[in-house]
Amino acid sequence: MSSPERPETKRLRVVSSSTDEVQPNIDSAGDAEACPRCFGTGMEVMPGEGARRCSCQTPDYRAKLFQSARIPPRYQHCTIQNYVTGNDETSKWAAKIEADRIINDFLVNDGRGLLFVGSVGVGKTHLAVALLQELIQRYQVRGLFYQFGALLRRIQDSYNPVSRNSELTVLEPVFQADVLVLDELGASKPTDWVRDTMMQIINTRYNDKRLTIFTTNYSDVRRNDKDGEILEDRIGVPLRSRLYEMCKTVVIEGDDYRKRKLAQTV
Repeated sequence: MSSPERPETKRLRVVSSSTDEVQPNIDSAGDAEACPRCFGTGMEVMPGEGARRCSCQTPDYRAKLFQSARIPPRYQHCTIQNYVTGNDETSKWAAKIEADRIINDFLVNDGRGLLFVGSVGVGKTHLAVALLQELIQRYQVRGLFYQFGALLRRIQDSYNPVSRNSELTVLEPVFQADVLVLDELGASKPTDWVRDTMMQIINTRYNDKRLTIFTTNYSDVRRNDKDGEILEDRIGVPLRSRLYEMCKTVVIEGDDYRKRKLAQTV
């Protein structure tokens, strides 16, 4: 007798057993990572009993998702609610609205993410992490946070001249994460290897329509000769062009929050 056909992996809205909150399941990247009981659907079929909510939807499972997301302890407190926006900081309000839109429209999102651009201390990383944490909490997605330089160092440290298996071990979670936050894009010295590695990551996620959130300190506009490098200089023309298609650019302006906070304590 042939084995039953596996159901197609997709996001489904399932009802929590403890509350009336409706929560979609994690979107599996493939059979290798799908739950063996529900195959990524969130509903487990029990012979003679019908369908029930799968155990992968429990709070313990959500806690594992947060742990595997690699969010640094310094940013684990970040939420949409505690993102500080002053009454006259219109760009921060606009950025917060864009983050809310991504969260609320996640189930119908076609993979187009956000690129938060701004100087240091305006809250780019806070907002990106807050968005990631809300998506994990609400939709049980597989999320991942990496600082641009740290990711490149991990790839370099794993490099094996004989086999690329170790390098792919680092890259695979980056490729497959439902939501990736890549912080401080362009922070590392722009070499051919850096550009090629980033293009591989970006192209893979772009083709798979996986949501990616970027932050960068480098603007797209060089206002004068003293401004130094712009984002295109740091990551290359082809990659910046792809990001226009892959992400909506959101410019955040304002004073350095850390410097302002320090001045208030003196």
